[in-house]
Amino acid sequence: MKLLCTSLAALAIASAAPAAAQNAAPAAATADAAYPMTPQGAADWVAMVENEMGDFGVEYARVSWVNSTYITPDTDALAAKYGAQATEMSVRYANEAAKYAQVQGLDADVARKLDILRNGIVMPAPVRDGAATELNEIATSLNSQYGKGKGTLDGQEISGSDIEAEMGNLERTPEEYAEMWTSWHDNVGAPMRDDYLRMTAIANEGAKELGFADLGAMWRSNYDMDPDQFAAETERMWQEVKPLYMALHTYVRSKLNEKYGDAVQPATGPIRADLLGNMWAQEWGNIYPLVAPAGAGDIGYDLTELIEQKGLDEIQMVRTGEQFFSSLGFAPLPGTFWERSQFVKPRDREVVCHASAWDVDNVDDLRIKMCIKKNADDFVTIHHELGHNYYQRAYNKQDYLYLNGANDGFHEAIGDMVALSITPEYLVQIDMLQPNQVPGTDKDIGLLLRQAMDKVAFLPFGLMVDRYRWGLFDGSIPAGELNKGWNDLRLEYQGIVPPVARDETKFDAGAKYHVPGNVPYTRYFLARILQFQFFKAACDQAGWDGPLHRCSFYGNEEVGKNLNAMLEMGASKPWPDALEAFTGERQMSGEAMVEYFAPLKAWLDEQNAGKTEGW
Repeated sequence: MKLLCTSLAALAIASAAPAAAQNAAPAAATADAAYPMTPQGAADWVAMVENEMGDFGVEYARVSWVNSTYITPDTDALAAKYGAQATEMSVRYANEAAKYAQVQGLDADVARKLDILRNGIVMPAPVRDGAATELNEIATSLNSQYGKGKGTLDGQEISGSDIEAEMGNLERTPEEYAEMWTSWHDNVGAPMRDDYLRMTAIANEGAKELGFADLGAMWRSNYDMDPDQFAAETERMWQEVKPLYMALHTYVRSKLNEKYGDAVQPATGPIRADLLGNMWAQEWGNIYPLVAPAGAGDIGYDLTELIEQKGLDEIQMVRTGEQFFSSLGFAPLPGTFWERSQFVKPRDREVVCHASAWDVDNVDDLRIKMCIKKNADDFVTIHHELGHNYYQRAYNKQDYLYLNGANDGFHEAIGDMVALSITPEYLVQIDMLQPNQVPGTDKDIGLLLRQAMDKVAFLPFGLMVDRYRWGLFDGSIPAGELNKGWNDLRLEYQGIVPPVARDETKFDAGAKYHVPGNVPYTRYFLARILQFQFFKAACDQAGWDGPLHRCSFYGNEEVGKNLNAMLEMGASKPWPDALEAFTGERQMSGEAMVEYFAPLKAWLDEQNAGKTEGW
């Protein structure tokens, strides 16, 4: 779920085209004369940059919004133009920031902002003529191609949002799943292959000009620690939670084998990717009915059915999400949110349906962009996206360069933490479930298994998407093995394989939005870890006495006050300071997640006795 952060550093990738690159040299020369290489000169230069970026960022955000919600050749061209200008501006300022960073005696705040400017570009163009234009033309084209992507079902064309829903339809056959999976990957991913390689080659060149070993090292430099140290930290967290994933994989594989037989899903080895209820096998919740154990598996209610029974329309679903934050003491969303958001897919035009949250003016022009369907998944997604919006508003008084999360995983985790609170107790509190419908403790395994099918299943995918790109950027995955590298990592981390043979005419990674959309993905892995750390802290503060997975802090304004204290810091302090402000801890850890799912892990181990783990 992509967050659109309107700080220019983050905006500088999604779009592209005719740039004002020729203006770079005169502007830089002027900057050198007006802002000497002194501590005061550096401070004055940073203030000028924040002014310029702030003004341009708002205009660019509006153009990007129109392009995402009304895809035409004209809006593509506008987005391309502004994207190129944004890239040129960001790269120029990143290069200048690297020079000012060498000045002795810098104010700590100025030094932090210089680091953000240097590290914060996702896809930097080199300074040579035409590079920003080419980079952004390709980026805009890929974004547009993805938004218009189609697959097939029974030979009939089907849109991206519809094919996602059908992949989770348990009435479909393995042959239909394979058709949808293959057609989406062939139609969307494969045509992007050459353009993607060209785009990343340009960005890699830009990263090296900024002094990084490669683009992957640049991405990893954005976490208040050494790039290699950050990679090691993510691996440490993965090892903390990996036993939980391995137990879930073994159990789910055995259930799929029972359902489909050895010819479709063998009892040992990897799982066939298209059988897991999701186009990318990143979350498995859609197949919960297939793996739900007798008795314990029935949680007593279906959230999609509750939405239908309550008669909630798409906007009322969003109102329910707003109500959660209001219960914590947060101010209501502005009226413009309801006027300007895209809640449903328009019938008259192509749009990017991928859910995202926006603060267009960096003050209070909050919006979400979704193609909401009245189901449980989108009810949860709404809570998640609103988490972004409330975070954006909490830090809107920070300086421009601090208008972001403490790290990008924080932004993703906030909404997910709230979504974890969509427990039976919460559903009773908002009058969607009757007290006598709350499942008893005998249903806990079902509740936890349903959660794990999304939260735990996602962990290795969340980690490997960027590990794949880091490998492309540093050359350890050769361009000639673009597809093999992706599927090798899918097997290594997730233990899954494609339903059909794949070769190097394909680009299966391109069928996942965040790859052609150039959205770094480790943030989602961090979010899966952090949300449980945040959730446990909130439940502890609320005085919750009971199993962690049943906690709801709905209505607790003390939790809201403490949460806001962290959110309003934005990116103004290193992330360990923000983490400590809410949780009292300075290290991201998977321990809270392990605690949350401990009863399930014990149960899975019993079910898996005698079965072969791994692949």
